[in-house]
Amino acid sequence: MLRLSTLALLACTTPLLAQEINVYSHRQPELIQPLVDAFTAETGIAVNVAFVDKGMAERLQAEGDRSPADLVLTVDIARLMQIVDADVTQPVQSDVLEANIPEALRDPADHWFGLTSRARIVYASKDRVAPGEVTTYEDLASEKWRGRICTRSGLHDYNVALLGAVIVHHGEEAATAWAEGLKANLARKPDGGDRDQVKAIAAGECDIALGNTYYMGQMLADPEQVPAAESVNIVFPTFENGGTHLNISGVAMTKSAPNKENALKFMEWLSSDAAQKIYAETNHEYPVKPGVERSALVAGWGDYTPDPTSLADIAAARAAAVKIMETVNFDG
Repeated sequence: MLRLSTLALLACTTPLLAQEINVYSHRQPELIQPLVDAFTAETGIAVNVAFVDKGMAERLQAEGDRSPADLVLTVDIARLMQIVDADVTQPVQSDVLEANIPEALRDPADHWFGLTSRARIVYASKDRVAPGEVTTYEDLASEKWRGRICTRSGLHDYNVALLGAVIVHHGEEAATAWAEGLKANLARKPDGGDRDQVKAIAAGECDIALGNTYYMGQMLADPEQVPAAESVNIVFPTFENGGTHLNISGVAMTKSAPNKENALKFMEWLSSDAAQKIYAETNHEYPVKPGVERSALVAGWGDYTPDPTSLADIAAARAAAVKIMETVNFDG
């Protein structure tokens, strides 16, 4: 795997090899490697992945036509839209992608494509939360949850996207009141990641927490985290006028893509049955391609009805959501 600096050096000093692809990824390398290995084994095309946690759009703008990156992989619709809005991607017309990825999970202008989905759900204590007690996202702001909720930072992408969905459903004024109510119900200051919230429930610090579905799969695969994971149930809340909030991981092709043909092959392969099954079994995510089965573990959590709210609309509400989180001092 090449580091980011190595990829940048390649762009300036040597021609890129024909049978390779360079990827800038927001996703952790260990989540991508099984897919990279399988694709290379099948096609002989090498995939160089550089983990870029922050400033991806700005880096691509600075590199311009000299950028070595062919593709970007992200973990949030808002991050995808930020990169597209930075004018560093290009549209991709592909019958394969159109056939494999539902219309609601790809850009109408063909700049981004969803590869997996994940639900923003509630982890609920098996001992202290009764079945049916968790109902809607709106209800999380009610007084019955006072001092019972844990969550990561309100400014994290996952929570900003959820608040963006609240804005789309109810407007900014109601979303502000919801954020204030949710903050009032926190058992502790926002801290850590989603898995840390599960550990906090197990330790008795709170009764419920917001989290993504796939983190539970990761915890159950780690013997040290199994006891905490087994202390909670997964609950799929809904919006009062909709379904369960979901987000996506996705891919876009850069405007400068030096290995465009091979990059397209990788994009199409990521939407294939083989890749979608790897996503499902290895990362415990929901496949976007219809007909690909969820992992047995994920299937055991039950079915849910995805909220039909447009992902593009949620991404468009990001700035307002961030402003609300800052205004209510959610993390303070």
